[in-house]
Amino acid sequence: MKTLGYYNGKYDELDKMTIPFNDRVCFFGDGVYDAGPSRNYKLFAIDEHIDRLFNSAALLDIEIPCSKSELKELLQSLVLKMDTGGNFVYFACTRGTGIRNHTYEKGPGNLWVMIKPETLNDCQKPIKCVTAEDKRFYYCNCKTLNLLPSVLYAEKAYKAGKDETILYRKDGRITECAHCNCHIIKDGIVYTAPTDELILPGIARAHLVRMCKKLGIGVSETPYYLKDLWEADEIIVTSSSNVCMYVDELDGKPVGGKDRETLFRLRDALYQEIIEATDIENDIRKCG
Repeated sequence: MKTLGYYNGKYDELDKMTIPFNDRVCFFGDGVYDAGPSRNYKLFAIDEHIDRLFNSAALLDIEIPCSKSELKELLQSLVLKMDTGGNFVYFACTRGTGIRNHTYEKGPGNLWVMIKPETLNDCQKPIKCVTAEDKRFYYCNCKTLNLLPSVLYAEKAYKAGKDETILYRKDGRITECAHCNCHIIKDGIVYTAPTDELILPGIARAHLVRMCKKLGIGVSETPYYLKDLWEADEIIVTSSSNVCMYVDELDGKPVGGKDRETLFRLRDALYQEIIEATDIENDIRKCG
């Protein structure tokens, strides 16, 4: 299959899939999701992504209609149906189906999967960003389907001809980006926002923190602010599909370029980690 959509046991090409009108996602964006890359038909860090999905669901009282192991098996089976082994794998669970009502009845949710071809980004080229005040609500630590603010922030960057929007709260604290986490390097130390209700605990962020410790690079999970962003030696933007992008322009002004050695050590190590984890000699479909 060139693309794949799945909904409660049924699957087909994406453009042939439909959902019930009364799925609560249509009225409230009432659901959670997660996503990550596959390479050589192998899902990277899938256990971490599934754990985060179940945590997001638990925080919002959503019942996922299968176990973690069943979901992992399902995702792997669906990836194997694709024509190519390099894909973006998205999976979600909405609260359920019913006539529109703000209150809800407890019960199993609806399970979605979307898979489309995507090549892993080696992050060799810098990106350009803009900044904006973060006006989202305080459920940022849940990966919910309520993504309207992220859509607007992403559009802000797009209209400016840039790649991403870096967000800050009223006090100037940097939180994250429209759809990525944000970090800085200063004096050889990586600073990343703590995992509280203001940011999503990114899987790529967790791998970044672990890689810093593995390479002997100091890492501080503490708040940092707009002033720190502008004065940073390097600005790093991470997501599961873009493991370590770096910023060379912010709001039209040059930034970074002061510690490429530390930056590139991290970037190359993180990219290699994915390559090694998904680098199998034989096509997994032929291995049984």
